[in-house]
Amino acid sequence: MNTSSFLCGGMLLACALLAACGGSPATNETREEPAAAAVEYERGPHRGRMLRDGDFAVEMTIFEDGVEPEFHVYVYRNDRPVAPSEVQLRVELTRLGGRVDRFAFKPREDYLLGNGVVREPHSFDVKVTAAEGGRTYSWSYASYEGRTTIAAEAARAGGVRSERAGPAAIAELIDMAGRVEITPEGKADVRARLPGQIVWMNGQLGQAVRRGQTLLRVESSHSLQVYPVTAPISGIIVEKNANVGDVTGDRALFVIADPTRLHAEFFVYPRDAERVRLGQRVNLRSLSGEARIEAEVEAVLPTADVASQTLMAHVHLPPSAARMFRPGMGVEGSFAVAEARVPLAVRTRAIQRFRDFEVVYAKVGNNYEVRMLEIGRRTPEWTEVLGGLEPGTEYVTDGAFLIRADVEKSGASHDH
Repeated sequence: MNTSSFLCGGMLLACALLAACGGSPATNETREEPAAAAVEYERGPHRGRMLRDGDFAVEMTIFEDGVEPEFHVYVYRNDRPVAPSEVQLRVELTRLGGRVDRFAFKPREDYLLGNGVVREPHSFDVKVTAAEGGRTYSWSYASYEGRTTIAAEAARAGGVRSERAGPAAIAELIDMAGRVEITPEGKADVRARLPGQIVWMNGQLGQAVRRGQTLLRVESSHSLQVYPVTAPISGIIVEKNANVGDVTGDRALFVIADPTRLHAEFFVYPRDAERVRLGQRVNLRSLSGEARIEAEVEAVLPTADVASQTLMAHVHLPPSAARMFRPGMGVEGSFAVAEARVPLAVRTRAIQRFRDFEVVYAKVGNNYEVRMLEIGRRTPEWTEVLGGLEPGTEYVTDGAFLIRADVEKSGASHDH
């Protein structure tokens, strides 16, 4: 194989069983199929792969109509059916990583039935041994699907990253809707201490100010002394309610807000109220899904809204969240209200589609191959795996879509 090409991969992606070349009968002789994905082959009467050796032939099929995949093998002499009871057959499948699946066969109607399930993916090196009429026939060939080979340098350049599958903590999530607001501590009114007339003003709507900065000067109506009015916090002027010459009163002359002091307010319905607690993790996302952050519940207010009977939960956002979230934005949150340890899980972002399956790509050296998953609980971070993947398997976590594209470009098939 040529392992230096990212696009070609130098891999074999035909899923159908590849035939050996025809020839004279031989005893204890293994016939090898050329290793080429594009090799054309002879199909038998049951649309299976014909393996020939002189006038003796077997037709290899994997039957999966209403049952789990199983071998059905038909035997011929001079292209005429041979009774399956007259043939002994063994098949070995060597999978990526070295695991070997062995199958014995027994007669069933007009074919030989394998004694086990042919597990997905149907991607392996195959060895077939048949004995009939005092002679032994052997074939070996490759049948790959969902597999590609990529050089390590090319994988690194493409951002491909991997880790080993193992146990993880899977959270039970409750989804809620909410909005981003400035915290009470992040907002302040600017008021005059004493009534009087504004004689000078420096603050403008939208202006960034710092704590202690003079925003206006007021001439006191009682002492006729001019005194400064300063910003109580640093932030942005979001309201301006006065101009030079106005007389101060009880109203706020300016409102300052610090856009980095944010929290998200969520409306908790009664059915969920007992499950939301301080310190719980929340996966917060914008309505578009483009902005995401993980945060914690900082408060659950004890009073309910009279009309909706909802409680209010506050989720703290760090100052860095101000780059993605703005006050008034609608958001969605997944609250981790419970957590369970599972024996096997993969990163949710690693999961791709392959045929009708959800898969991850196992990594063995420079080779990558699909692993069809039986999936349990799922969160934005982790997905529980109930079957289809061995614990400790190294799998692609980042850049999996590049592996998928390379497999699809190579023409992966599933043809038996």
